[in-house]
Amino acid sequence: MSDLRDLYQTVILDHYKKPRNFGRPEGADRTAQGVNPLCGDRVQVFARLEGDKVAAVGFEGSGCAISTAAASLMTQAVQGRTRREVDELFGHYHDMVTGEGEGDASLGKLEVLAGVREFPARVKCATLSWHALRAALDGRAEPVTTE
Repeated sequence: MSDLRDLYQTVILDHYKKPRNFGRPEGADRTAQGVNPLCGDRVQVFARLEGDKVAAVGFEGSGCAISTAAASLMTQAVQGRTRREVDELFGHYHDMVTGEGEGDASLGKLEVLAGVREFPARVKCATLSWHALRAALDGRAEPVTTE
């Protein structure tokens, strides 16, 4: 179990230091901001839809390692998925990080954030980018907050 925990920490630190899809993708037609006042995390998520699919997604902002890694991993996980698939994936992810469910194969690399459930205050860090993405996909302009 210790080896698995070490691997998960390595992946999280890698995504924190070298976030994937950092920046605004070309042609982004959706955006939303998210703020976590408790931790100071701030994220802006950008997406480009083609029909009902997420054709491109990226993010900008600053935050703790969990918040940044979660945003980076999220952008990889939702690329090419439909809005319905994104909502389903978020449901499984949210259940995992809150301890209301276990991870499953559909989560892929997102499972590295399963340990967040042991630290309830960090759940907000791990879900902020997801809430911002859902707001962007819904076309909501007001910033989302974890409070």
